[in-house]
Amino acid sequence: MTEISKRLITAIDVAEMSRAAALVAAVAPHSGLVKLGLEFYLANGPAGLKVAGDAPVFLDLKLHDIPNTVAGAVRSLAPLNVAMLTVHAAGGAKMIAAARAAADGAGAKRPLILAVTVLTSLDAEALYSIGVSGGPTQQVLRLARLALESGADGLVCSAHELAPLRASFGEKPILVVPGIRPEGSDIGDQARVMTPPAAMAAGASYIVVGRPITGATDPSAAAAVIAKAIA
Repeated sequence: MTEISKRLITAIDVAEMSRAAALVAAVAPHSGLVKLGLEFYLANGPAGLKVAGDAPVFLDLKLHDIPNTVAGAVRSLAPLNVAMLTVHAAGGAKMIAAARAAADGAGAKRPLILAVTVLTSLDAEALYSIGVSGGPTQQVLRLARLALESGADGLVCSAHELAPLRASFGEKPILVVPGIRPEGSDIGDQARVMTPPAAMAAGASYIVVGRPITGATDPSAAAAVIAKAIA
């Protein structure tokens, strides 16, 4: 497992290799990991991960399938030297346990398994529309307990759930927080957002920032400002 000191993860949510490579180079001095997600991975495949160079990769594929299939996917991804890998907590205890067992098969350099609780684009109304009552916090806590008891190394959650998660599970779980927006930024399609310093103060292990950096005129400068704010 990779020990990461910088707590900023930059989301490289583009499909083009040349654009991704330029962004990785720009943010490398300020970002602990680069996040590569579905858009990039589907466009470029496993070989595309070389775009990260020496930077640790947070591969955000949000795996969600039957346990055997997810375990096979994790085994296929493990040789790619991925530092962090996401699965959906809603896939259930057996799926998460299968993902962790498959990751353990990679030995000391295994990817950390992070369970996605509730997407930051979902609010209480959106959850209710898919049959989940009680609101985001209750659902996050429910899925967090299931995931951590099943072997997940940590969670992906909104900054708004950090305080109750730390109160319930302490300092050990890795909490990776997307939906981070610097003061004055457009929140886009995010429903539950927070500024970088506020998220770190609330207990985030890492924050994920995408468009406010990658869409900036100077991505390196934008990343530097955020990295300084959370140092």
